[in-house]
Amino acid sequence: MAGLATVSARAPRRQQVTTTSTRTLISSAQLNRHGGRVAYRVVLTLVIVVFTLVFIGPLYFLFTDGLKSTQEAIATPPTLYPHQLHPSTYVQAWDRLDVGRLLWNTLYYAFGALVLQLVFDVAAAYSLSRLRPVLGNAIFFLMLATLMIPATVLVVPQYVTMADLPILHLNLIGTPEAIWLPSVANAFSIFLLKRFFDSIPTDYIDAAQIDGATRLRILWRIVLPISRPIIGVVSIFGLVAVWKDFLWPLLVEYGYSPTRETVNVGIWQASQTTPQNLIIAASAMAAVPTIVFFLIFQRNIIAGLTAGGIRG
Repeated sequence: MAGLATVSARAPRRQQVTTTSTRTLISSAQLNRHGGRVAYRVVLTLVIVVFTLVFIGPLYFLFTDGLKSTQEAIATPPTLYPHQLHPSTYVQAWDRLDVGRLLWNTLYYAFGALVLQLVFDVAAAYSLSRLRPVLGNAIFFLMLATLMIPATVLVVPQYVTMADLPILHLNLIGTPEAIWLPSVANAFSIFLLKRFFDSIPTDYIDAAQIDGATRLRILWRIVLPISRPIIGVVSIFGLVAVWKDFLWPLLVEYGYSPTRETVNVGIWQASQTTPQNLIIAASAMAAVPTIVFFLIFQRNIIAGLTAGGIRG
């Protein structure tokens, strides 16, 4: 009885130690003071305002400069708002630069690269996570090591590879495959997928194997339906990566297929002979799909990145 009394007496004390061990930037005692609450709210408001201006400012000037005249768009110092609105600038940019065709070409490249990336990256991540091949950890380590290599360093080897594809000896320069294939082996996507596959309980896999399901059927019927959040994140990253890329499409498409250039390459090409305000308006229209895409799927991005396990 005395031992039980001692344990029960120590329990609240342990709980209190656990509660007070949590540390934050500002303690609860300081927040309870009037001056501490005021200072906290003022600093928080300033931080939010500054970061909002830093991120929203470039977008504001991107869309408002497209409403300015040519003289006002290139004026130095720049004006904070259009003194005279010219909404027709966007219509002229759409027609003169053929923005619709450029957007369609970019969508074609982006979704083609996405399909190949999902097929090969999911297969690679699933094999590393569940099939456990020989030297799988070493292969995975080498994949992650490629993330430390700057993308510009790989431009020349990739171009040489596309100009003379090993074994097949095909020249893919000027074809959609030249944009699709380099984006297939994405180490970051494989890392995200493998981390999620590792978190899937083995009970699901074992139960399917007892029922006689093959490895491929387990992947298709069990793993992929559970992995929809992380597949959505990988898809979003893959689409945005192809959409915003400029250097690689410029090297493999510019001059080879003038009707199939991406939106970034097309705008750059038109900038040589097109007024500045039209170029800015076209750039704003090119940014709209990615912004809308993010606003729609922002919850999926956060949920997929934070999803590390399944509670059952």
